[in-house]
Amino acid sequence: MQAFKLDDMVKGWFVGGFQPTALATEACEVAVKKYAAGTREEAHFHKIATEITVIISGRVRMMGKEWGEGDIVVLAPGDVTDFEALTDTVNVVVKAPGALNDKYLVDN
Repeated sequence: MQAFKLDDMVKGWFVGGFQPTALATEACEVAVKKYAAGTREEAHFHKIATEITVIISGRVRMMGKEWGEGDIVVLAPGDVTDFEALTDTVNVVVKAPGALNDKYLVDN
């Protein structure tokens, strides 16, 4: 058995092809992401990975829509999204397959 602390992981990512990790794999990447209200991420897309975001608590804006607790947003490769935490938020994010350096910012 091994044990880890989420706080020791980089930005909540705890499964994937990076260090530190609880499980090193290229099959997927998994994170628990905690955002303070007002946190934003710029518009971006992935060329390889499908990204699945589950809103555990709080409200967010993605793809121009508001999402809340229990919502699951699936972004296929090429789908463009930005992100804004409308309240303090906890999300689980899964990317499959794992694809390091697969985040492409969109020029405005």
